[in-house]
Amino acid sequence: MSSDLKASPQGPSSFRLPKVPFWAQILLGLVLGVVLGWIARSGDVGWLVTTLDKIGSIFVQLLKLAVAPLVFFAILISITNLRNVNNAARLATRTLLWFMATSLIAVAIGLAIGLITNPGAGTDLSPKDGAKPDHAGSWLDFLTGIVPTDVITPFTELNVLQIVFIAAVAGVAALQLGEKAQPILTLSQSVLELLQKALWWVIRLAPLGTLGLIGTAIADYGWNLIGKYATFTADIYIGCALVMFGVYPLLLATVAKINPLNFFKGAWPAIQLAFVSRSSVGTMPLTQKVTERLGVPKEYASFAVPFGSTTKMDGCASIYPAIAAIFIAQIFDVHLGVGDYLLIAFVSVIGSAATAGLTGATVMLTLTLSTLGLPLEGVGLLMAIDPVLDMMRTATNVAGQSLIPVIVSAREKILDHEAYAHASASPLDDREEQPEPQLAAA
Repeated sequence: MSSDLKASPQGPSSFRLPKVPFWAQILLGLVLGVVLGWIARSGDVGWLVTTLDKIGSIFVQLLKLAVAPLVFFAILISITNLRNVNNAARLATRTLLWFMATSLIAVAIGLAIGLITNPGAGTDLSPKDGAKPDHAGSWLDFLTGIVPTDVITPFTELNVLQIVFIAAVAGVAALQLGEKAQPILTLSQSVLELLQKALWWVIRLAPLGTLGLIGTAIADYGWNLIGKYATFTADIYIGCALVMFGVYPLLLATVAKINPLNFFKGAWPAIQLAFVSRSSVGTMPLTQKVTERLGVPKEYASFAVPFGSTTKMDGCASIYPAIAAIFIAQIFDVHLGVGDYLLIAFVSVIGSAATAGLTGATVMLTLTLSTLGLPLEGVGLLMAIDPVLDMMRTATNVAGQSLIPVIVSAREKILDHEAYAHASASPLDDREEQPEPQLAAA
């Protein structure tokens, strides 16, 4: 009898639950979050609000827990990995130029949408509704704030820009030392892999995090607040969508000459996680993995993605401050001229590192407002709606952070087109099984 059961495909040992793709898990968490958030708000269910808030907060805390060491070791290793790449200087330069070019396109779209829709008109908001932020960005703070006063504070206060500076200096020094620095680099590589492994465990909790974060947003803000900022919210989402689903596919089709649909198939898991977590740095391990799966050589991806996760912010640093500046100027009845719009573009392209890949873009907005001479109280007008906006902004950021390495690799003829054509849409399920693309001779 036991032998019959063992041989039979219908036996109890053959039963398995169906495997749910990661994207479907995220979608399920999103739907449940909306439903539970609506129940909590409409029924005034206090314990449900608290539960959703705790679930979302713990998920974000787990993501942030490894941010400081992850950024340090990722930047350090990415710089030293460039020695293994042919024409490393050219790749780095072209990566930076494409970062700036796409940021300029994004800010132009943001300005155009803001000028067409007049997001500040027709609201019942007034200057008295605003409040100055506790911390405002300025060019002096930005420039002097890059260099830390000590090596401990940037990590305890999570100043990502200063951590990037320390890591970059350490990476360049390691390159200069050569073989003498190899033990440190070996240890750093091991620590980085340990951190990424731990973050993969956290990323697998993303469906639960989605449920908590979306549920909390609905329970706290409801639809009334979004309705109050309807035009502004729509502008941000439309602007980000135009960049992500309009500009990016166009660049892939015309500049890289590859199928845009394959890019979104491969990059979608990272875009989803970015939408939920609202953290480019927290999403960085997944962003790097999907970028490699899209055929970008690992040596180059390990430089471009960490670099982009702290400096490439088309959503937070380009679209958002452009539309927000117009919105605030209209609320405070301040006229903006052509020179002001050029200043917005300049700040977006040059100052995007101020956002530093963390949740929120308040520093970038205050930097833009202070450059234009607009009242910083305008920031207070947008704080309530910021979490809703930040989801789409961060998704756009991460899409761009994966896009540029793909474009540069295609242009430099080092993209693995076979891997790109067969990029997996669910890298969490089979990430250890596929071979990594190798660099071809440039």
